[in-house]
Amino acid sequence: MKVIYFIAIMATVGILGGCSSDFLDQIPTESIDENEVVTTTENLYVALNGLHRSLYLRYESQSEGGIGAMMIQADALGEDVVMTSSGNGWYNRDYQWLNHTDANSSGTLFPYRVLYRINRNANVIINNVDQAVGPAEDKAMLKGQALTYRAYCHFELVQRYGKRYEAGQVNNQLGVPLVLTKVIGLPSRATVEEVYAQINEDLDQAIDLLKDYQRFNKSHLDRGVALGLKARVALVQGQWNTAAQYANEAREGYALMSPSLYRSGFNNFENPEWMWGSHIIIDQTLYFANFGAYMSRNYSSSNIRSNPKAINSWLYKQIPESDVRSTLFDPTGQHKNMPSGYYLPASFSKKPYTSQKFLAASDADSRMDIPYMRAAEMYLIEAEAKAQLGADAAASQLLYELVKTRDPNYVATDKTGAELLREIQLQRRIELWGEGFRFFDLKRTNAPLDRTQTNHSATLTGGLLEVNSGDNRWQWLIPQKEINANINIKQNPL
Repeated sequence: MKVIYFIAIMATVGILGGCSSDFLDQIPTESIDENEVVTTTENLYVALNGLHRSLYLRYESQSEGGIGAMMIQADALGEDVVMTSSGNGWYNRDYQWLNHTDANSSGTLFPYRVLYRINRNANVIINNVDQAVGPAEDKAMLKGQALTYRAYCHFELVQRYGKRYEAGQVNNQLGVPLVLTKVIGLPSRATVEEVYAQINEDLDQAIDLLKDYQRFNKSHLDRGVALGLKARVALVQGQWNTAAQYANEAREGYALMSPSLYRSGFNNFENPEWMWGSHIIIDQTLYFANFGAYMSRNYSSSNIRSNPKAINSWLYKQIPESDVRSTLFDPTGQHKNMPSGYYLPASFSKKPYTSQKFLAASDADSRMDIPYMRAAEMYLIEAEAKAQLGADAAASQLLYELVKTRDPNYVATDKTGAELLREIQLQRRIELWGEGFRFFDLKRTNAPLDRTQTNHSATLTGGLLEVNSGDNRWQWLIPQKEINANINIKQNPL
């Protein structure tokens, strides 16, 4: 399986302190000798920093800016993020459902290769930390974070390349290869059930190992992040009690942001509601590969100037004017009410319903911190799980606690059953717009894609306005390079 394994251990320093400066001065951080890395916990910490950094590296092209780019791909496949023009071409094939259904496309290869690379480097830590020289608490921290990364990678992979998990069924459908060591081999695809079992095993270990860990900043993974991932996984599996419990525990200690903070640009991982994110400092910028180079409103790139991203017009109309989230989008496209310090240059295209949720550092600097997990998501997971359990009053109260902070006029809903679930899922769409969830939410709920009767253009979507649930295209094709390299890998149906 050469495609997914061939990479040296990556490591970096910068914002992530706590390593020996002498060691880092002696060893090039982008290519550290693995035999030396695994000998001590201090050295393994350098490898862990490499994992943190690998989330926002530019890989093969400017549309492959790490996890942020995968978030853009996932939302381009949905119906809530709207392309307003063809721009300069980036993510158009994702929007038209042409990339992930083409085994030879770079868009299909990118998440597969990068997630397995991150997974491989996590395995170096997992497989060696117990024998390394160093304090027991450092070993627990290193292994806990590496296990969380491994679980995250397998979860992201199986959601793309495997069939959807069906709660209450024997999920023997093909998932993805389970990779638990760094050794090159030719594994076959594990079943979806086997992949989820391993994900949960890794997260359970990580939650225990990280119980006493106090992280340096939100680029690191702590127990709360592992709990949050466990809640996400349980939601996909339909394990409602587990989802509710872990989502509740995960958000402990995090405050929902104020309305003024909500509309300040979604670009600072110090936000009290953010649980996990990447902080992009100036000497680690990816320039045109930054998340902000595609999803911000104000960065002066040819993509944003010509193709500002918009919200689904139907979805926007569901947001009351009293809700701060309505101010993150402008139905006129003029954006005359941007936060202080930001402006829209005259050369930018003005398109209806365009977003100003994400704001880059400036029109000349595309940097912005990337949100991977927020406390609001945990409220929504807990509310959905409670509603699925029939605890309508508890679900309604959770939704009220969240939405009231966005809309002072919001009144707790008296909806029950399926109507309450639809209300929770609507709030999820509004709250998490542009943060990479929509394709996965459609797939896990077995819902169809429906872009009709909205501001989606039949021309820009290539005519792709509807996809039925259960269509083969909900399952990404395995990259052809992997098929060619590993005779044990079976392709998904076209």
